[in-house]
Amino acid sequence: MTSTPPPRFDAKKDLPAYRARRGRFDLLDVPLLRFLQVDGAGDPNTSPAYEAALEALYPLAHRLKFHSKRELGRDYVVPPLEGLWWAEDMDAFTSRRDKDRWQWRMMLMTPPWITAADVDSVREGSTVRWEEFDEGRCLQTVHVGPYDEEGPVLERMHREEIPARGLAMTGRHHEIYLGDPRRAAPERLRTILRQPVR
Repeated sequence: MTSTPPPRFDAKKDLPAYRARRGRFDLLDVPLLRFLQVDGAGDPNTSPAYEAALEALYPLAHRLKFHSKRELGRDYVVPPLEGLWWAEDMDAFTSRRDKDRWQWRMMLMTPPWITAADVDSVREGSTVRWEEFDEGRCLQTVHVGPYDEEGPVLERMHREEIPARGLAMTGRHHEIYLGDPRRAAPERLRTILRQPVR
């Protein structure tokens, strides 16, 4: 008699940190997670470094998924792309959207059972980092629409919602891309906007 394999893991369904509702700003504690990561800087629409980061992340993520299914007996959906964004002047994100001044870390989460040995076994020379990220207390919402229209939502989060709760921003602005801009119309894109707070 063969045993039933575990259900396929899907971060968007299985982890509360990957769910948000439009128009609501929810306070939550994000657990320690592990990510494939690449750092860079510049406008993501034009920066060769940004395109190179995605070209490094996705193949490694898919090799890791197939390794997990084949060698560990655990299948999963490759989680959505995430980005940490920062600049010396955070107004570069909200009012000015000055993308040439942005710095970023693009990330793909790995399921809890994946180990450093698993990642190393499928590297094939990749220099992508695999690191823990313990984000802790955060405020998040979801933006529906083009990325360039996030500004007013971020303004509300930073200048109204966070101060009204007696909180202060800490850490880096975090985005989780629930939609694929190559397939979805810009007005249908869904992006979780998250800000660590204390």
